[in-house]
Amino acid sequence: MHQFDTVIVGSGGAGLYAALEAGKHSKTAVLSKLYPIRSHTGAAQGGISAALGNVEEDQPEWHAFDTVKGGDYLVDQQAAKILTEEAVQAIYDLENRGLPFNRTAEGRIDQRRFGGHTRNFGEAPVKRACYAADRTGHMILQTLYQQCIKHKVAFYDEFQVVDLVMDGDTCQGLVAVALATGDLHIFAAKAVLFATGGFGRMFKITSNAYANTGDGPAVCARRGIPLEDMEFFQFHPTGIKGLGILISEAVRGEGGILRNRDGERFMERYSPTLLDLAPRDIVARAILTEVRAGKGIRGDGKIDDYVHLDASHLGKKTLASKLPDITGFCKTYLGVDPANAPIPVLPTAHYAMGGIPTDVQGRVVRDDKGTIVNGLYAAGECACVSVHGANRLGTNSLLDLVVFGRRAGQHIGSYVQQAAAPAIGPDAAEFARGWIARLTDGQAGPHGGRIMEKMQTTMMAKVGIYRNAADMQDAVDAVQALRAQYRDVRVQDTGRRFNTDLLEIIELRNLLDLSLITAAAALNRQESRGAHSREDFTGRDDDNWLKHSLAYLEGDSVRIDYKPVDTSIWPPKPRTY
Repeated sequence: MHQFDTVIVGSGGAGLYAALEAGKHSKTAVLSKLYPIRSHTGAAQGGISAALGNVEEDQPEWHAFDTVKGGDYLVDQQAAKILTEEAVQAIYDLENRGLPFNRTAEGRIDQRRFGGHTRNFGEAPVKRACYAADRTGHMILQTLYQQCIKHKVAFYDEFQVVDLVMDGDTCQGLVAVALATGDLHIFAAKAVLFATGGFGRMFKITSNAYANTGDGPAVCARRGIPLEDMEFFQFHPTGIKGLGILISEAVRGEGGILRNRDGERFMERYSPTLLDLAPRDIVARAILTEVRAGKGIRGDGKIDDYVHLDASHLGKKTLASKLPDITGFCKTYLGVDPANAPIPVLPTAHYAMGGIPTDVQGRVVRDDKGTIVNGLYAAGECACVSVHGANRLGTNSLLDLVVFGRRAGQHIGSYVQQAAAPAIGPDAAEFARGWIARLTDGQAGPHGGRIMEKMQTTMMAKVGIYRNAADMQDAVDAVQALRAQYRDVRVQDTGRRFNTDLLEIIELRNLLDLSLITAAAALNRQESRGAHSREDFTGRDDDNWLKHSLAYLEGDSVRIDYKPVDTSIWPPKPRTY
């Protein structure tokens, strides 16, 4: 048993920023199943957006408009306004905490172009992405972790969350497994914040780390909290062919060009204004369309064909100074020097626009009326404050982490001052104890790894970039069958210390639950919008579908409800680039 005012689950950018803010006013702990600086924020490469105007004229209002338009008008517009107006101070706060941004000749924070970011409401591309070479996320993670250590935030590394402790509409803490011992720990807390990141491991080819298994959203879903807009999952246009390892949009931001087998810059046909820096959903569909038409590099029209990302004209100096990690990835995994040869790329499952629904203070809401779950917060990719809508703009993910991680931490600092300390006993771990006891009871059962492989293959093939009703119904049926098989899964390793077999089976349940919710929500939305592109409903339908989905996991089925979209600033218009 542990007693804290605040417990934060996840040690990426959102969790660490929230810990810094909450820790000023409360006894705060951070739980992480990883050593903190291995969190997935460290994999973010290209930059963090803010309308600083250091290189070209820019305004937060333009940034907000791009965010709304890029999200295909499913973005909550007041939330987007908060995101972009607080972006400027967020960048300077990171700079003051020690983050080593690249600099202009005058010593200001340098900025470069990224997809979907424009000046004057779509007139032309603008340089808005602040960056630290191509390891921006890594630098944010290091900076915030150092600050947390300096301010004596308590860390519980290698703890896997398995359940929430709820009393009606009030969160009272959580239950976690200590990987080092196999023991269950109950953390009583006035406030719990989930910052557990994404869940791209539900797909076969993904840029996500192995740890990105949607722990926070899955735990919430099993406790009756809906998940918002789960049908919208972004495929990044440029993953390394076959591996999914990310080739940052920064390559195109610096002038890289996508080419098909004929050497054609094919984005001229899909986005005449922004070209290779169109929003990610547009570029990913363009690549797949080229491949399907036999214009991939092999020309066979098969799903695993690819296109080229040509950065050779940028020169060795630019690649070494601004894209050193990408250059290293290409040499290590492909045997290709991007200064001399093009990079073979194909879209990779990358980012969840949906997640745990929250308000702009990070408080979790449980219905279309905005009913608050007292003491429960979420921030970062696992959350959905809906600043990304149907398609996130590049560099807005890191901005989401720091802006809403900070806001949630500040609100927690106020909330715990007036909240009563929870009084919970050992029986709070009853569900978790029973679950783990069943997994480790020594009986024979199917291998979890095979269920994982079938799930990933199904989701990649049936709920990918292009979708249709028949495929998505197949996916729902297949995942339901896999969830039934999961009930018989048992560990093969019965040891207690660092039992990675047990950890992976816990993670598998999380991914199965989120796969079912994602497939069911996608089947339900009968339109194409942003990253959700249906071959049987090809148009955007604002009359019937300009609304957020709320998906409730109820046993073996998913119930869908809705809540309105905030369109209070810009009315929806056709999205052209």
